[in-house]
Amino acid sequence: MAADEKGTSSIVIEEVRKRFELTNGQSIEAVGHVDLEIAGGEFIALIGPSGCGKSTLLRMLAGLEQPSHGRISIAGETPEECIKHHDLGIAMQEHGLMPWLTAKKNVALPFRLAGLPVDEDRVDELLNLVGLQDFAEALPKQLSGGMKQRISIARSLVLRPRVLILDEPFGALDAVTRRLMNNELQRIWSQKPTTTILVTHSVEEAIFLADRVCLMSPRPGRLALIEPIELERPRKLETMQEQSFLNLLAKLTAALDEVCMPEVAT
Repeated sequence: MAADEKGTSSIVIEEVRKRFELTNGQSIEAVGHVDLEIAGGEFIALIGPSGCGKSTLLRMLAGLEQPSHGRISIAGETPEECIKHHDLGIAMQEHGLMPWLTAKKNVALPFRLAGLPVDEDRVDELLNLVGLQDFAEALPKQLSGGMKQRISIARSLVLRPRVLILDEPFGALDAVTRRLMNNELQRIWSQKPTTTILVTHSVEEAIFLADRVCLMSPRPGRLALIEPIELERPRKLETMQEQSFLNLLAKLTAALDEVCMPEVAT
């Protein structure tokens, strides 16, 4: 796979549409027409109203759905080819940890599923990176919600993917824990930059984490706005109180409200 010097991969989404056929013979267009280029090592956040096609687009990037039209290329390859090479890492809202495995064995699981020998040093490195080395032998039931999500993120990174796909990874957490996890993810990503696509309903989260925020319109989802986030990295929780951050928050919140507002007949 072609990659940039950091070992990350660029992504091209070209004229992508997705239509679902229903059992009654009708169909629904979930994603209307999306063109987007993502540079290697860039962090992109997708926001938009519920049902706008954010997660559908993410599932196509992950090779879990096929576009009805257009193409998705990751460093010149299809998502399916990237999966074969273990170049895609995925973390979802549900942590998906195996309850009978320790934290360490959950992080190591992708090696076993891929039929590869477990790289113990890599597993230990990631447990240290997410700050859970002291909980390596803990079962998921002994971990808090935020700790489980940190294990999930460590697991998604263990095979050194060139693309990281995050679908509302902190959506089930309380507000305080979510802000702390935003800070943790920003720290982890800054230490090991990976081409990342995040779907989130939180405008604040999107601005804090991303290099660009992409706003999708209601179904069929299209890119209504692409906003560059030119905030200095590494970002801290205090960044959210700075005027530049608050200006972006106001701008993107207003844009989100506008695309969500039903059309008014004139």
